[in-house]
Amino acid sequence: MTAVMLVHGLYHRPEHFAPVTERLRAAGVDVVVPELHRGSLTADTLAVQAAVDSLRQPPIVLGHSYGGSVITGVCGAARLVYLAAFVPDVGESAAGLGGVSRRLREAIVRGPDESTSLHPGRAAEALYDDCPEPLAAWAVGLLRTQAPGCGRGVPEGHSWKSTPSTYVVCARDRAIDPELQRSMAARCSDVREWRTGHSPFVGRSQLVVELLRELLATGAADERDEEAPASPGGRGRAQGRGSVRVVYRGG
Repeated sequence: MTAVMLVHGLYHRPEHFAPVTERLRAAGVDVVVPELHRGSLTADTLAVQAAVDSLRQPPIVLGHSYGGSVITGVCGAARLVYLAAFVPDVGESAAGLGGVSRRLREAIVRGPDESTSLHPGRAAEALYDDCPEPLAAWAVGLLRTQAPGCGRGVPEGHSWKSTPSTYVVCARDRAIDPELQRSMAARCSDVREWRTGHSPFVGRSQLVVELLRELLATGAADERDEEAPASPGGRGRAQGRGSVRVVYRGG
């Protein structure tokens, strides 16, 4: 069975995906959540690539925020999912694409070694503003210090150009400008829009689970179609980019 891989963003940990991983695993889905914080975009990408290469089948790989830069450089995924995430093109970085809100910039606390962390109260306003307070407090408590320079990293590869991809715009995002998200979403083959803040995997985990289970089911159906013999005079399924579907979810 195809696995799901979840790739977190800056300041975050694999544990932030717990509301999603628990639901997926309860449904019998294999879930892999690699740890980033390897010191650079290149090192983070290599860590995720190693996790992809260790699986028997190409996984669905979801990247959140900075995690989009990471999965952009990863080969061998069945599908890429960008959740309020950066989709860099050649020569672009997350930092260069911009779109970071004033709220998030004001939450950043710089350390003497050039590392950064997030002020707890301000982080909650930027990242988890639409989450129930107990979940927001839990998520803030997991945030960690971030090494410098990762957001300025430029991916060496750009897998979204050859791999099916889904972009989820978080329309009420207070961290990454939704208009920038919509612009980057145009690079993907499928677009969804949710009326959520930056981190639906915390406060609206069921939305993320439903999307991933839908994509798993679609991938399984596509595999069956490829294995079935073509009917006389029949046509294959059209492939390629440009068929964009926008689905609005969330309250």
